Amino acid sequence: MLEKIAGHMVSIAWKELGGNFDRISLNASKIPIPIHPDYLKTLPSEVSRHIKDNIDKYTYRCRIDRHVFVDKNFVLGIECKAYAENAMMKRILVDFNFLKSQHPEINCMLLQLESQLTGDYNAPAQEITYGSYSTHTLMSHFPDVDLAIVTLLEGERNVSKPIHKNFKPLKPEILKKGIQHISGVLEKVI
Repeated sequence: MLEKIAGHMVSIAWKELGGNFDRISLNASKIPIPIHPDYLKTLPSEVSRHIKDNIDKYTYRCRIDRHVFVDKNFVLGIECKAYAENAMMKRILVDFNFLKSQHPEINCMLLQLESQLTGDYNAPAQEITYGSYSTHTLMSHFPDVDLAIVTLLEGERNVSKPIHKNFKPLKPEILKKGIQHISGVLEKVI
């Protein structure tokens, strides 16, 4: 559901900017990440030679939930989570780091329904989000990944209440704020 919402948010932002829909596409196809060449220097020579002889096979196929392309250029990656906490954040940052190694210009976004990141990520209606100590500390170790965190529902995630049984309102002003963030990314390539 959140992936569909993300797609609609991108479409709304693009439409509001007056973008031509022939230029934009969304997908979640896997992007090949090649082996890092410095790694081969750390291996025994026979292993390194074997890898070099088969180098085309040594890739990691990475993807996140929504890849936004404009004119076939990867401009925005959106990871969608019902909620995120810092164990998930580590994986999100690693995936974006891999993608940035191949597409250094992409913008990175975590779109979450609820937050379990602590701090004020659970207050999306406020003008400025200051974040949390632990999340900022994690992000500081990935300086190339400028991750925007967009939360759609107010209030901290309560793990004892399943999301599908603990409904919260999706406020239009918070949704519009998320769309404005996407517009800010897309207006650079319109």
